[in-house]
Amino acid sequence: MRAFLPVASAAALLALPALACAQSAQTTDSSSMFYGGAGYALHDYKGSDLGTVQGRIGARVLPNFAIEGEVGGGVKGDKSDGAIVDSSSKITRQGAIYGVGLLPVSPNTDVFARVGYGATQVKSHFNALGVTGSDKDTIKSVNYGVGAQHFFDGVNGIRADYTRADATRGDRDANVWALGYVRRF
Repeated sequence: MRAFLPVASAAALLALPALACAQSAQTTDSSSMFYGGAGYALHDYKGSDLGTVQGRIGARVLPNFAIEGEVGGGVKGDKSDGAIVDSSSKITRQGAIYGVGLLPVSPNTDVFARVGYGATQVKSHFNALGVTGSDKDTIKSVNYGVGAQHFFDGVNGIRADYTRADATRGDRDANVWALGYVRRF
């Protein structure tokens, strides 16, 4: 829980100036300044594939820049059966804040790059020769990635992205592939 407080605090600190800028930003469609979405993400931790359902909310504070927050909860775990040790792991929760650079390639399609900071909590269970145990590990990471989004009617669309999560300590880096629905407000 302590790892999520800095992420939430950073999101709040970044959101206040972003919202102030958004109030004064001149865009062609003020209703498309804010966006949100939901989707599925596959987190690949060196062969251990874990899945989350994610929610995102963002503000396009300039024509080519947005601030975005992301939260997720684990829905798919992974098991490993060995000769001596059986183990399973699952993401319990995940959160991140990003700065997003957007490049419109058509009126309804953007490609983007994003950089941010996140924390992911992974819960693991193990059984070694009849001895069982569990552990929770919070992985803090610097995240960066690319993606694209397309709006079918200018408001409702789909989004696909790839994010690399480089752990700030240890060897718990992840490749994260996400696909979801996005809506402009």
